[in-house]
Amino acid sequence: MIDIFLSGGPIMYPLLLCSILSLTVVIEKTVFWLKEDRRRDQNLVNEVLELCRTGDWESVRIKTAGSRDYIIRILVTGILHRDFSMAKAMETSAADEVRRMRRYLSVLDTMITVTPLLGIFGTVLGIIASFEILGNMGIEHPQAVTGGIAQALITTAAGLGIAIFSVFPYNYFTSRVENAVLTIEKYATSLEIVYEKLIQRCLPEGVQR
Repeated sequence: MIDIFLSGGPIMYPLLLCSILSLTVVIEKTVFWLKEDRRRDQNLVNEVLELCRTGDWESVRIKTAGSRDYIIRILVTGILHRDFSMAKAMETSAADEVRRMRRYLSVLDTMITVTPLLGIFGTVLGIIASFEILGNMGIEHPQAVTGGIAQALITTAAGLGIAIFSVFPYNYFTSRVENAVLTIEKYATSLEIVYEKLIQRCLPEGVQR
């Protein structure tokens, strides 16, 4: 493996760095989503919405204390700002949560684009080296150009391999973010509807809000 790496020429070093970056991001995002899945508490979310139907804000505060569910955090932010702009508060909180979910995905996206280009760059350098050797030694020694050809093939394979390794987890993590956004929108809308109904019930009969 080391011999193959060295045969790939100098471009293999930035490709190695790219592979390390991709692997690091994949591991980080995998751990991130495993933690988020464990922190999700669907029963608590449903309970919070039920308490909001009756306007029992103190019970909401007590039950949500210490919760690390991102849906709960967004709903609580909206509840705390219910007298001003619940929707805007939840929108801002949701944007922060989505930004946290997307963190480092741009690195993975960059690796998907850059590594094949680096592979092609290494291929060009390898072919140039082969022609230089061929020009110096002539066609009588074709074995002399095999080093440059090997460099060309190895860098191309390495670049494509890193990109292929990166694209599947990138698409998966992106889909997780998109699903989280849909879930956030679902429960934020539910809270707004519940709160609007509560306000309507609290208004004197015949008075429009």
